[in-house]
Amino acid sequence: MSETETLFAALRQSSDEAVVDMLERMVRDAPDHALNKMNALDLAGTQGIDEDRVIAALLNAVGLGMFEMTWSVMCPSCAGVLSANKSLKTLDRTQYNCAFCAAGYETTLDNLVEVTFTVSPRVRKIAAHNPDELSAPEYYRQIFWSSAIDLPDDLEKLLDEVTLEIVDLPAGERAILSLQVPQGTLIVFDPVTHAAQFLEVSGEETSERQNLSVIFNRLQVPVDTVTLRPGPLRLALDNRTDGRVLPAVWVANPALDDLLKRRKSVLTATRLLTNQTFRDIYRTDTLAIGQRLKILSLTFLFSDLKDSTELYERVGDLTAFDLVNEHFRLLQEIIASERGAIVKTIGDAVMATFETPDRAIAAAIRMREAMSDLGAERQHQSLRLKMGIHEGSCLAVTLNGQQDYFGQTVNIASRVQGLAASRSIVVTESVVAHARALLETNGLKPTPRRVALSGIADKVSVYEIS
Repeated sequence: MSETETLFAALRQSSDEAVVDMLERMVRDAPDHALNKMNALDLAGTQGIDEDRVIAALLNAVGLGMFEMTWSVMCPSCAGVLSANKSLKTLDRTQYNCAFCAAGYETTLDNLVEVTFTVSPRVRKIAAHNPDELSAPEYYRQIFWSSAIDLPDDLEKLLDEVTLEIVDLPAGERAILSLQVPQGTLIVFDPVTHAAQFLEVSGEETSERQNLSVIFNRLQVPVDTVTLRPGPLRLALDNRTDGRVLPAVWVANPALDDLLKRRKSVLTATRLLTNQTFRDIYRTDTLAIGQRLKILSLTFLFSDLKDSTELYERVGDLTAFDLVNEHFRLLQEIIASERGAIVKTIGDAVMATFETPDRAIAAAIRMREAMSDLGAERQHQSLRLKMGIHEGSCLAVTLNGQQDYFGQTVNIASRVQGLAASRSIVVTESVVAHARALLETNGLKPTPRRVALSGIADKVSVYEIS
């Protein structure tokens, strides 16, 4: 048995067999670019397989050294990769700038950071493992653009429609281009150094040659605009880096707009952080100590087993311990199935995160019923959960050696749980606003009230789901 066959056999021990079969076929038969920056959500959709099963299998494959995981900061406007990272630990800027779009973006994990997977060279060597050998169109496809952009198979033909010239310029070399520039907006752009120079071409056409020089290095400089007239241009391109660059002269036209609008859903960092398989594998090695990454919206669920101390006194330590453990098992199973993850347990309490409020409420409803069923099955009707849910912005941090969350949203979620009576779910107004359809489907009518929460200046609107 080859090493690859051995690795896939090992992967089958921890992952869905249909997904492993798919990955094995891809490693054997797929073109190189299909095994680079793999988009887990798009892969699941095209193959008709559950997204979370695909994500779990890819994460397990990373653990076995079969695939490599990349956290890419991507421009929400052009979908270009602004920074590719092997770990979240190297996302150390509060803002990333896209020279191609002449825009800057605050670093958030919701819509700015995607997670992709690339086959390891030990399993199969692909062209993207040596990006300096890729053609310019393939460099754009496999390196520059994120998996969020839906690129056509005939990308080279489409690029021809939006570029006047493109040059493969080796390290330390210089090229001179003679162009006839048309009226409109042009962009001199290099996807390797992310350097850009905007050209605004307007006015009467000239027969006199215009001159422009663009230098490519690793320095990030503000993007400016040069005004030219339609007519001849002598463009000098100077590569002062230690590697090749691929400068092109782009034409801002409808074909370029159409290209950049072709989008796919991506596996965001926020979603991956709320994935139970990810937390199980990377619980202690996600963020650096002191690192803080912003999340614009994350939903927190806190649960607590009511009267658990009395349970220990009534049924004895062994029976109570067994019941509490089974309660944790059921909660983790339900939370994971609703695309959530347990962040930590505190005594008999659970803190969990979900990407969206509706997932958290769906999990809470199922958790409540599961505890009723468990109590009836074990003849202990007192197994009742108090739950609170809140949604909002927070910081992803490392606390007590594991990946955790910090901020007022977490504080409010915890305090809202304290308002819950036996078997009730208390949620905030923002949670109800995002999950009205789900509540109506389940025939649930939340009861509103205004409450004061410790440490919160103003009263908060909460809703009790009985």
